[in-house]
Amino acid sequence: MLTVVRKAGTLARAASAGQRRLLSIHEYQSVNLLNSYGIPTPKSIAAKTPEEAFEVAKNFGTDKLVIKAQVLAGGRGKGRFDTGLQGGVHMVGSPEQAKDYASKMLGSKLITKQTGAGGRVCNAVMLAERRDPAHEYYVAVLNDRVSQGVVLVASSQGGMNIEEVAAKDPSAIITTPIPFKEGLTSSAALEVAKKLGFKDGAQQEAADIFVNLYKIFKDKDATQIEINPMAETKDGAVLCMDAKFGFDDNADFRQRDIFALRDISQEEASEVEAQKANLNFIKLDGNIGCLVNGAGLAMATMDVLSLHGGNPANFLDVGGGATPDTVKKAFELLLADPKVKSIFINIFGGIMRCDYIAEGVIKATKELAMTIPLVVRLKGTKETEAKEMIKNSGLKIIAFDGLDEAAEYAVKVAV
Repeated sequence: MLTVVRKAGTLARAASAGQRRLLSIHEYQSVNLLNSYGIPTPKSIAAKTPEEAFEVAKNFGTDKLVIKAQVLAGGRGKGRFDTGLQGGVHMVGSPEQAKDYASKMLGSKLITKQTGAGGRVCNAVMLAERRDPAHEYYVAVLNDRVSQGVVLVASSQGGMNIEEVAAKDPSAIITTPIPFKEGLTSSAALEVAKKLGFKDGAQQEAADIFVNLYKIFKDKDATQIEINPMAETKDGAVLCMDAKFGFDDNADFRQRDIFALRDISQEEASEVEAQKANLNFIKLDGNIGCLVNGAGLAMATMDVLSLHGGNPANFLDVGGGATPDTVKKAFELLLADPKVKSIFINIFGGIMRCDYIAEGVIKATKELAMTIPLVVRLKGTKETEAKEMIKNSGLKIIAFDGLDEAAEYAVKVAV
């Protein structure tokens, strides 16, 4: 059970850290999606300029508002802007105050525990009505590896770190498997609402929300829907006060409306460029650039470098269909990182031809005027031809046959 709950938090953190594998969307976009399925939320409107924030607040119909910075990261309330403003969530009581806060947020970077020191740029703010919760709950719809199906995870202890709740009191977490054929039935959803302790008048409303959350999950190829908190308000309403969504990247061809919401300003620029070239790239913090074919071999290569005291600068899998031009693009990504002091190429030629890699390496070395040490290990299809090409190139490319020796040398020269 704890594994399932940890997964809920992990997905959001992975996206915000720049290691994007599942599409995440902004809170105001999540609110719009929830509302389109009839799921109630506090009234919320996004603004992208201080003037828009003023007009939104002016026409909202209430002075009791909250302004939230829209960045794809958790911990916004406790974050700080690079301009000095503390906190990405503030209460506002007038249009003028909304405009003032928006002017300090928009275009600035919000730094939270999930963004790293560089922060994330805030291109939009969301103004929402303040509603007073009488009780807060946690609700999520997730894929569960243990049951190999979808589960509804809920707790009456919402509005806090659910992982800590699960660790301290596992009995506080209610997990309900959702059958693939039947889906989440109204009766099953109502039973969960009762177990959570919703008042009699609010139980059906909560159950309807659970059912509709599962509909979104299924209809939109979601991998995660996390509502924290869902609130039963003092005036008797049941509202989703905050939402985090994750969507399966493999479904982008049939979820065009969802993937049109992608905000690449929240992602690592090098990873966006890599995706355009069909390269599987994740930026890390080390100084040894890695170029490998196959995700398993890439992870093993990073492990071997670490074993010899090195620190990989990236995860880069060129895949089985790489061309010389693809390899050159991979080199451009590696050399764009000023921290990279050596490059280690580790290729096993199964589907991938080693001579294609060699051609790309030679082309990149010449055209990019590369000066840092380049260590190459090629094994498999067209290995002999590839080694001959490197030998005859006249370039300073250090070739090895053994993985340990190659990794050790790449670490040694990364100074």
